This record gives sequence, structure tokens and C-alpha cells, in this order.
Amino acid sequence: MPLFFFTVEQQERAVVERFGKFVRVAGPGLQTKTPFVERVAGRMTLQVEQLNSEIETKTKDNVFVRVKLAVQYKVGADPQQVQDAYFKLDDPAVQIQSYAFDVVRSHIPSMDLDEAYADADTIAMHIQETLHRQMAEYGYEIVKALITNIEPDQRVKDAMNNINASQRNQIAAAAQGDAQKILAVKKAEGEKETMRLQGEGIAAERKAIAEGLHESLAIIAQQGLDPREAMALVALTQYTDMIRALGEGSRTNTILLPHSPSGVGDLMSQIRDGILVADAASDSRNRVLPRGATNDVGNAKP
Repeated sequence: MPLFFFTVEQQERAVVERFGKFVRVAGPGLQTKTPFVERVAGRMTLQVEQLNSEIETKTKDNVFVRVKLAVQYKVGADPQQVQDAYFKLDDPAVQIQSYAFDVVRSHIPSMDLDEAYADADTIAMHIQETLHRQMAEYGYEIVKALITNIEPDQRVKDAMNNINASQRNQIAAAAQGDAQKILAVKKAEGEKETMRLQGEGIAAERKAIAEGLHESLAIIAQQGLDPREAMALVALTQYTDMIRALGEGSRTNTILLPHSPSGVGDLMSQIRDGILVADAASDSRNRVLPRGATNDVGNAKP
């Protein structure tokens, strides 16, 4: 009996029937069949195929999301698997999609949105295990199941971004406040140290002036001069030194009092009179009055 020849490609299997009944699965290479009795009913590829699906469901916190799913599957290389895949399923993609939808809709509603994002790999693993058990009966192997994205509504994403931005702004404000606090403390410490040093400088300056005046008075006493005239001369000398120092500066906002020699003398007289008046007032307050007497002479009691 003559034979017909046919070829089967690599990663492919041919299903041969005889008068409509399954006979065998032909592997890759050159194959033969009986003419008019046997025929190649179909060919099945063993290459990995991918099914992309998008499932809409609701999370536990009532947020509707679109879950994008990718399932990679292929027909098993065993002849029995090829036979089951060819004769038992007409559209494997629809069957795989139905099982995947069932798994996703049973897991996502029990999770919050954040949990769904965090456990996406766990959900994909459940999908892969479920599909592997269900599709093995039909000769298919599940290579991998992937959740490529969980996408909520745009308004929900905008709200999440606003919350994230607000939290980051709070952290930034706290950090900025701490930095300003540190700067304020350091500035206050610096000002405190500056004032302390200035006080020490002023105290040293006054001490040096007092020692200089003491030495000057000692010299004046040795020479037999009038101390009051000598002090007036010293005050006049310091005053003229101050006027010269002010004149050397290019910028000044100092207001000068009368600076003639007579003005200096008047200023010293006013200071001396003020000291005398203060001493007299102090002596009057410290004087002990008789019992029943007052400072008001007109109102004194007998």
C-alpha cells in the first residue's frame, strides 16, 4: 500500500486520525500516513504563549481597581497532553481567563488597597497554582502568572499623591524647624559670648582708666597742685581726644554736646552739684526724727 509523507516542525505536534478516530501524535521530522484512510487532523504548538487580561474588582476599603494580569502557558510535550489539549478544549484562553478572574475576585476584596499592592506576588502565586491544577486536566502547563499592575481610579491616585506630599511636607517642616532652632540657639550662644567679652573689655578699660587716674592724682599730690583743677584738665584732655577720634571716622551719627572749654567746666559743675544734692537727700532720709515728728514743719504735732 502506498504511503503519503508529511513533516512536523520542531516544537510542534501533529494529531493523526483514521476515519475520524484519533490514532497517534506525530512528533517532529518526516512522518507517514495511509492515504485516504488517515489524515492530519490538526497541529499543536509547544511554544509558550501569553494571555494578557484586565480584571476590574473592588478592594476591602471600597476602592475599584483594574488588575492587569499576564499568564504564560503551553501545551505539554507528552502525547497524552497533546491529545487532551486538542480534543478537550476549543479555546484555552477563555478557560484560563475564567479561572484567573475567579482567583483575583476571591482575593482582592479581602485586602485593602495598600495590602493588594504589597501582596501582588502572593496573589500571582495563587493564580499560578490554581491554574496549574485546573489546566493540567486539559493538557496545559502554566509557566508563570504575573500581576503587571494594580491601577485604581485617577481620583484615588491623586488623593494618594496628595497624602504622600502632605506627609513629606510635614517631615520637611519639622526638619526645617529643628534647623532654625539650632541656628537660633547657636546665635544666642554667640551673642551671649560676645556680650561677655564686651563686658570684660569694658571692665578692663574702666580699671585701666581708674588706675591711670589714681597715678595721676598721686603725681598731682606730689607736685602740690589743686586736685580739682587737675581733674578738670584731665577731663578736658579726654574730651578733646574723643572729639579727635570722632573726626577721624568717615561715617558717624553722634550728636555732640557743647564742646567749648567753658562747656566742659559747666558739665563738670553740673555733675558735682548733682552729686552733692544726691548726698544731701540721702542724709535727709537717713536722719532719725523724734517720736511724733514729721518732715513737714507746718504739720508738726506738739
